[in-house]
Amino acid sequence: MNKKLNRQSNIKSFEELEFKDDFMFGVIMRNPKYCKPFLETILGIKISNIEYPKTQETIDITANAKSVRLDVYVEDERSTIYNIEMQVSTNKNLPKRTRYYQGMIDLNILEKGEDYKNLKRSYVIFICTFDLFGKGRHIYTFENRCLQDYEISLGDETTKIILNTKGTMDDVSLEMKRLLDYIDRQVVSDGFTRELETAVESVRSNEKWRLDYMTLEMRYRELFEEALEQGLEQGIEQGIEQGIEQGIEQMVIKMLKADKLSVEEISAYSELTVEKVRELKQQMEQGVL
Repeated sequence: MNKKLNRQSNIKSFEELEFKDDFMFGVIMRNPKYCKPFLETILGIKISNIEYPKTQETIDITANAKSVRLDVYVEDERSTIYNIEMQVSTNKNLPKRTRYYQGMIDLNILEKGEDYKNLKRSYVIFICTFDLFGKGRHIYTFENRCLQDYEISLGDETTKIILNTKGTMDDVSLEMKRLLDYIDRQVVSDGFTRELETAVESVRSNEKWRLDYMTLEMRYRELFEEALEQGLEQGIEQGIEQGIEQGIEQMVIKMLKADKLSVEEISAYSELTVEKVRELKQQMEQGVL
């Protein structure tokens, strides 16, 4: 294994960040000026205002439960909750992630003392730069309906939407196509996408955000350096090489469980091969690790 700590070669520099990158997306969408029309374009509705946009909202129900870190979590004037997530790497567990996120959002409301009868209407929206279902649609919308009679809705007021930036069907508005095309390829084609690109450029020139991004990158590097040190300590009994490898793998598993970095990004940080990270991911999902 290459044990050098230079893990930045495959990681985007701050100047290279695009709207679809997790950090950039979170920064821009915390501004209602962009978040509100973004939601209006996706849902085809008008929203008077959104209240207190929260980015990277962390929901912890119990000490033993897996926490959820949400990219964007907002509420409108009708008390409808919207959770928006950007997904740039293929994840076969995405459908179950939407289920888990939905459940955690509801439990979070109940934790605040709400009766279950007063659970709010909610949308879990994943914006994917790939076609999860391979049908060519730009948008896949899911609600709970009766299998025996599709006209009967369960009425639980939950909706899950999975967007595909690479859709080929004529199934959404022109504004929606332009927005998805901008997310996918940075193509500016109307007033709103021009505003988003201007916002991206503004963030890139902001020293505070640059520092925050560098701090985040530094923290990830520190985590892996800590793993190396743990590996060296283990290596006293197990052998240096084996100890280092085990320490790195343990940290990779922690990053996979956090579920915010792609396999490729984790590979770049850890210097494990993409194939090895995928192997660890598969073992983790199967409950082996």
